[in-house]
Amino acid sequence: MNIQEEILIPLGINKINKGTATGQNYYAAENAETIEISSPVDGKAIASISLTTKEEYEQVIATAQSAFEVWRKIPAPKRGEIVRQYGNVLRNHKDALGKLVSYEMGKSLQEGLGEVQEMIDICDLAVGLSRQLNGLTMHSERPNHRMYEQYHPLGIVGIISAFNFPVAVWSWNSMIAAVCGDVCVWKPSEKTPLSALACQNLMTQVLKENNLPEGIFCLINGKVNVGEWMSHDERIPLVSATGSTRMGRAVGTALAQRFGKALLELGGNNAIILSENANLDLAMIGVVFGAVGTAGQRCTTTRRLIVHDSIYDTVKQKLVKAYSQLSIGNPLTGNLVGPLIDTDAVNAFSQALQALKAQGGQVIYGGETMQGPGFESGCYVKPAICEAENHYAIVQAETFAPILYLMKYKNLDDAIAMQNEVKQGLSSSIFTQNIQEAEQFLSAWGSDCGIANVNIGTSGAEIGGAFGGEKETGGGRESGSDAWKVYMRRQTNTINYGKELPLAQGIKFDL
Repeated sequence: MNIQEEILIPLGINKINKGTATGQNYYAAENAETIEISSPVDGKAIASISLTTKEEYEQVIATAQSAFEVWRKIPAPKRGEIVRQYGNVLRNHKDALGKLVSYEMGKSLQEGLGEVQEMIDICDLAVGLSRQLNGLTMHSERPNHRMYEQYHPLGIVGIISAFNFPVAVWSWNSMIAAVCGDVCVWKPSEKTPLSALACQNLMTQVLKENNLPEGIFCLINGKVNVGEWMSHDERIPLVSATGSTRMGRAVGTALAQRFGKALLELGGNNAIILSENANLDLAMIGVVFGAVGTAGQRCTTTRRLIVHDSIYDTVKQKLVKAYSQLSIGNPLTGNLVGPLIDTDAVNAFSQALQALKAQGGQVIYGGETMQGPGFESGCYVKPAICEAENHYAIVQAETFAPILYLMKYKNLDDAIAMQNEVKQGLSSSIFTQNIQEAEQFLSAWGSDCGIANVNIGTSGAEIGGAFGGEKETGGGRESGSDAWKVYMRRQTNTINYGKELPLAQGIKFDL
């Protein structure tokens, strides 16, 4: 595959200025610091990216502020029309963008294409939403008064996204924020900026064709410092940040100090409970995909498997058999498991397994770094199955790699307690054919996660539901349901259409 001709050029990314990737509405100074972007698939360099300077950042924010003055006055259904057009552009470029996501990040081609499809789907959702930004009408206690609420756009929405979903998470935020009347400034992960640049180029085409300001959607590239600028910038009323709990704590603290709004999607330490009443043939699909999909680099990855002791040995045998059949290698050629994002992630994988052994656990399958032809990037590992106890420090932490911890339980109360006894609270699941067990898991005394599933795995959430979690996952909600409300400010309105001015609560004040 010729990456330049098949992927980069169709998406508006060209190697110019000594390899610097540039595009429309992309701000980069000639003397700016650059970083080299290499693929974890084969270790080859793709392009160099210029990092945004502080002066350029100020230019971007000024451009976004100016665009907001125009965008917020456009009726919401008309804003939805722009999002609809973008969804169609994505349809036309799905193959190239999906391949770029796969090659730059390392996920399987089907997952890369699926991520672009998720963008298309969120565009469709946002288009419908553009006609349904509803507020309530309430009955006033005062005669001849009408009381209602309405929602207005916030302004600039800062979006900080992570490498594992280099384009979809941006679309969850930006497409919904756009129909709400906001403008967006996007800082993608410095590990996957080319996919972001491609999305920006495609959006700029749509804006130009509609004679709209390019600043409605802006892109900046940088490291931690750029995220700090956004978090402390009072011109940005909302920052949506996806990443580690450590990053989210810094962003949330900065926003709280200036009374800004935070939408945080942080770590996950997700568990599946396998009841003795589970359909194991069904469960194995959910468990294995949840544990090894995206090479374990999803916030919804299955990291803990809590198994009833009566079926524990059977489950262990089935898992080892399933893992032995996994194809590991170039994700663009049909392999199920691709590379980790970089060698630092490989080191974290190996160190986690060493810590597990030191704490009393054992690896029963996998755990090796792959060597030889096809693995030259040094980023491929064999997914690991481990026996562990829930209280181990390494089990309580999130390792962003394909490590599955197996543990036993005797009764459902204990299993749910184990599920909840971690600091993260994103996704959870139970496999059971017993309706009482399912309902207990979903009850107020069941799973404490933002997502709780029955007979499906922990990963693969649909866009129609609000996505997010509790505790150290950050409490944010994105995508469907009423998640749109975080991108708007609520206003309560009361109109007196009578000839008198009665006060609330029957207070008398006569002049």
